Amino acid sequence: MTTTEVANRLVELCRQGKIEEAQQELYADNVQSIEAGDMMGPRVVTGMDAIKQKTKAFQEGVEEFHGATISDPMVAGNSFAITWGMDATFKGQGRMNMDEVCVYQVKDGKVVLEQFFY
Repeated sequence: MTTTEVANRLVELCRQGKIEEAQQELYADNVQSIEAGDMMGPRVVTGMDAIKQKTKAFQEGVEEFHGATISDPMVAGNSFAITWGMDATFKGQGRMNMDEVCVYQVKDGKVVLEQFFY
């Protein structure tokens, strides 16, 4: 898959709420994930098992999901970026609106790096 195809497919699946399916289909086994801060767990994790654990921990922290908006991707070379807005109630933290920029790098048709800025 080209970077544009990966970007469009990731957005399509995430808009459907199929985060785990997107990761399974589009991420390389050695993918690296970098968070902007420690509020989502470890700042840097590597590998699909670590990504799955991070995703599960995030989902377990959500008490109620109210909605999300995901932009169309902006592609440049082997990278793309999207904006992701989320409205959710988190256990022990109350309802929050979160906005982030998500940047991805693609190699050999798979996401090898995701980085979040919020």
